[in-house]
Amino acid sequence: MYIDSHCHLNHDRLLNIGGADEVVARANAVGVAGMVSISCRVTDEFPEILKLVQGRKGVWCTIGTHPHEASDAAEKAVSLEQLVALAKSDPKIVGIGESGLDYFYKHAEVEDQQEQFRKHIRACIECDLPLVVHSRDADVDTMRIIREEGTGTRLKGVMHCFSSGRAMGEDALDFGFYISFSGIVTFPKAPELRDFAKDVPLDRILIETDSPYLAPDPFRGKINEPALVRYTNDVVAGLKKINGDEMAKHSTENFFRLFDKASLA
Repeated sequence: MYIDSHCHLNHDRLLNIGGADEVVARANAVGVAGMVSISCRVTDEFPEILKLVQGRKGVWCTIGTHPHEASDAAEKAVSLEQLVALAKSDPKIVGIGESGLDYFYKHAEVEDQQEQFRKHIRACIECDLPLVVHSRDADVDTMRIIREEGTGTRLKGVMHCFSSGRAMGEDALDFGFYISFSGIVTFPKAPELRDFAKDVPLDRILIETDSPYLAPDPFRGKINEPALVRYTNDVVAGLKKINGDEMAKHSTENFFRLFDKASLA
């Protein structure tokens, strides 16, 4: 059994391969028992995602503002109190994010990204929900803010689609966070990421697609979907020198330990 800890089921690209109904059905058919559809905008996308996951067994969602959207006036207007209330409003909401810092593209002002990130961390602490962290070219500030806001609290979270340096990964692990690997770990030009994956404890690894992006080899360049998460799982299993079923068992157990509001019942 696999869990895709991070996908975007509402993305327009998935309409080209049948939309959410067919995507979820194909995933279930190959043993993907659960998936989390991630929010990038609270004000307009989140209601759409929440509606999409209703009535679907093993399909959950998050609520959050992507760092690319951090300077948007409507997203900035969402208060901490509003974010907390929304996050508590439905059992299908199992995490907060994705939120964080992206200094590679800088589609939003750095100050706005940091302010939104702090707001999301505070909401996680108040709601006791895990934080889904996006970090690109912002290793130092990402961990600095996590430590400043989260030290001494019950903050928990995952470094989504991890592709940062070893130092940041080890820092996140030391803080108690999980590391989620996407199709990037299967790419030939990612040897440093694979070297780090070998050293991540088995009880801290999650697997994701980030679909429709980052399809794993041998599907690179095609539309990604949750059914393909097993290819990333098997590459990580090889790095850990265990079989794919054992890796899937570990990552599934890890998922439910972190996202403890999620249930297959």
